Amino acid sequence: MKFKYLLAASVVSTASAMVAAPAAAQSTGSIDFDDNVIVVSGARSSDVGGVDIPDTPKAKVQLDSELILRQAPGQTINDTLNLVPGVSFTNNDPFGSLGGNFTIRGFNSDRISQTFDGIPLNDSGNYALYTNQMVDPEIIESATVTLGSTDVDSPTAAAAGGTINIRSKVPDDEFGVQTTLTYGNIISRGDPGDRMMYRFFGKIETGEITPGGLKAFFSASRTENDSTFSNYGGVDKQQYNGKIFQPLGDNGDFVSIAAHYNQNRNNFNGSPVNFSGIETYAIQEPEDRFYELFDGTPCTLATPVFETSADIVDPSNVDDFIAYSDADGYNSCGTPFERRYNPSNTGNVRASSLFTLSDKLTLTVDPSFQWVKANGGGTSIGYEGFSADGYTGGIFTGDIRNRTRIRVTENDDGTSSISPSATQYYYFGGVDLNGDGDTLDYVTILSPSHTQTKRYGVIANLIYDITPDHRVRLAYTLDHARHRQTGTAGSLLLNAEPVDVFPINDPLLDADGVAPQKRNRKSFAILNQVSAEYRGQFGGLTATLGLRVPFFERELNQFCVTTDASGNVNCINGDAAIADYLVENPSFVAPVSATYKYDKLLPNVGLTYEITPSTSIFASYAKNLSVPGTDALYGSLFVGVAPVPETSDSFDLGVRYQTGNIQAQVTGWYNQYNNRLATAYDPILDRSITRNLGKVEKYGVDGSIAWKPADPFLLYVFGSYLKSEIKDDVQIGADSFAATAGKRESGAPKFSFGARAQAELGPVEIGAQIKRTGSRFLNDINTVELPGYTVADLDMRLSLGHFNEDFEKAYFQINVLNVLDEIYIGSAGTGLTTSGGFVNIGPPRAFTASLIWGF
Repeated sequence: MKFKYLLAASVVSTASAMVAAPAAAQSTGSIDFDDNVIVVSGARSSDVGGVDIPDTPKAKVQLDSELILRQAPGQTINDTLNLVPGVSFTNNDPFGSLGGNFTIRGFNSDRISQTFDGIPLNDSGNYALYTNQMVDPEIIESATVTLGSTDVDSPTAAAAGGTINIRSKVPDDEFGVQTTLTYGNIISRGDPGDRMMYRFFGKIETGEITPGGLKAFFSASRTENDSTFSNYGGVDKQQYNGKIFQPLGDNGDFVSIAAHYNQNRNNFNGSPVNFSGIETYAIQEPEDRFYELFDGTPCTLATPVFETSADIVDPSNVDDFIAYSDADGYNSCGTPFERRYNPSNTGNVRASSLFTLSDKLTLTVDPSFQWVKANGGGTSIGYEGFSADGYTGGIFTGDIRNRTRIRVTENDDGTSSISPSATQYYYFGGVDLNGDGDTLDYVTILSPSHTQTKRYGVIANLIYDITPDHRVRLAYTLDHARHRQTGTAGSLLLNAEPVDVFPINDPLLDADGVAPQKRNRKSFAILNQVSAEYRGQFGGLTATLGLRVPFFERELNQFCVTTDASGNVNCINGDAAIADYLVENPSFVAPVSATYKYDKLLPNVGLTYEITPSTSIFASYAKNLSVPGTDALYGSLFVGVAPVPETSDSFDLGVRYQTGNIQAQVTGWYNQYNNRLATAYDPILDRSITRNLGKVEKYGVDGSIAWKPADPFLLYVFGSYLKSEIKDDVQIGADSFAATAGKRESGAPKFSFGARAQAELGPVEIGAQIKRTGSRFLNDINTVELPGYTVADLDMRLSLGHFNEDFEKAYFQINVLNVLDEIYIGSAGTGLTTSGGFVNIGPPRAFTASLIWGF
């Protein structure tokens, strides 16, 4: 069964669209199941100005290409979704290539499932989203936000706050070419010079190339831009996409194969500012926002600093600290945060298919394969000899000493060993790292945390129409990911640029030919899930009953020695050396393997009732499960007790009003959580820190209305309010507690509201959008509050087809971002009791000018 319309005569009017509005969903099966619902008497309107509200029991908002393509070309789709109520996104640069912070109803991205044509985009280990790696907006057909719940076949281990489903376009029936040329720059008052952005996008549509309707598209893009805040580094990004689509018969059946590849080479060139409490923190004024990090003078990798005893900081300690004329010390060249590279190579191959097996039975199968190669940059100090206790590898030390002096230990054989003057070192056991002829030096080396992931999955649905008014589906979901996480080191050039941004390609080795590293682990994240869903039509009432049964398995293999419950490790090289090290440190945990398993029955119920042809009410309930991420699980190896998962109960109740020119929705919601797992990413440690807030209650209201009073005009207004309450104090020590009872969760804006207006004036189309985001707390004890902010954008199109019909697919577009040049705190690392740390200033005012040409 495909679309069916049962429209009463009284419903037929110009305000009622006689088309079932497809609701973008996770998989082909979910799309087919939702699109084939019985349409009873009533209006099923298409989008209004690119905003669509699918008529389902869940609170959803869909943004279509009509609105997506009015944003700045190349912008991450997550920034566009900032126009959805309940969604908050802060970019780290104006052009969408450096990532940012993302929340839905106060949940961070690790509690939001984001998919692309049904395949999961969240990191399979820590569930993070990398918004700078999203697909080019030109090939996005729609992006749908489901607030607070997920589809029954969703491949997710932690989505409690909502889902984002991105659907790529279907290839066109006709041959065509599209190109986009974009130039951008920052026009903030404080910008001392050009900070340019260039982007090219090209797409070829083959059209139907066989009698059977085979068609395809292929696209490529390249983006380069200067660093937004510092005068060093920038972004170099390239992306390639392709999709082949083959219809099968006349029933809507098809087979589709698509591929995606994205390569980023960028520095951490946002605006990290260290502050301590809001009372002592002043947001940078525009004239102070841009700063010179380097004067261009080439660096040297090692500088002699131990020439004579006069260089020793504390001469009274000459018995413990000895100066070596041939021992060179490390310097800080290449170590500033903005010098860190964040390279990534990501790709996927995905297929979608739909087969009508009979007039009642439909099968969908969506297999996929993904791969990731990425690291978080950073430098460390390498010592050419052994550690103080005679080991090689990546080792943390307990002493922090002034780096202009060194500790000497007299060995039994009469030789001396030098111990470090910082907390983390790589020891190479007799390797000349800087080529000066000795092995006594400290050298600055590249030492990123590196991740390689291979991930395959499949989502299969079997859909059966019991009667024209009742249908069921059974689904199976597999998500199998292998992570290899290492921390090998690489060399730096004399100007402190990496020899290779991926040191794992050719790592530095110790004297025994083994690569010292700061982490070394392999893990498997495996999801096997079965689910079922029923949908029935009872007059004006549509009911859905679903059950999701996930079986999560986390296989951990830690190859380093774990030193504390936070998961810190010392990676000693050599089995015999590890054994000796454990004898010396009996409280530490040896390299170990462990398997954790989680499963739970997760029911969901949904109801939609049509009050009038244009008005309906809806309600839904869903139980959710969030499994702890990789870093938290590895940390648990020290105590030998697996962290408990987060569970939640989500309730939504709302009303919709839909006609041919209005899409409106208001939703009240309530969520209750047990073992609320709050996670924050630490950019210095390059790891996620997880805390358990216990029982938490959250509730709020979301609403939006898109109104098109006449063809030339559009008005869209949206807003949300959020309240959360941590029920108890969180224990932080044997007899100490953080005062969290009655406090709000950190990181979540208290409210947000905004609007977009759009008008067509002859050949010119003008749009403006503005959003006010309320204040949020930096910590869970609510002692540091980050102020709210307002961001406004403008866009304008000049249609060239207005002057010549041969140019109907060509136009000139200008986007001005952050028109008010608002200075605000964007992303910030939250914590239980933190009062300071790194935050990122939001991007300054910028513009892009684009020529879009197509035929």
